[in-house]
Amino acid sequence: MAARSVRSSVSYHAGQAAEQQVASNYEQRGYFILNRRWRGAGGEIDLIARDAHGIVFVEVKKSVSFDAAAARINRRQMDRICASAAQFLETEPNGQLTNVRFDAALVDASGAVQIIENAFGLA
Repeated sequence: MAARSVRSSVSYHAGQAAEQQVASNYEQRGYFILNRRWRGAGGEIDLIARDAHGIVFVEVKKSVSFDAAAARINRRQMDRICASAAQFLETEPNGQLTNVRFDAALVDASGAVQIIENAFGLA
């Protein structure tokens, strides 16, 4: 296997592990995970969760530090996630009027998780 392919495989599995860790974090806090890696026209949404207040679209980023993970989320990616979220909301009873939030879930090299609620509102 080529070195690039090995790195890609390791990154893929590390990303999956980070997503599972974040999903568990949300479940422990009373959320129900509706979808993992949901793909819409705008792109993929890592996690979609629901609680009594509405739906949370979660972008998971893993890196050596929380700051490095946060830096990997850019405006173009946020726009794509929002477009896919709008498509997902078409399946909800209240449609675009559904209460939603966009969170960033950051995972550092030690596996610690930091959730930034309403992260897209900060950009």
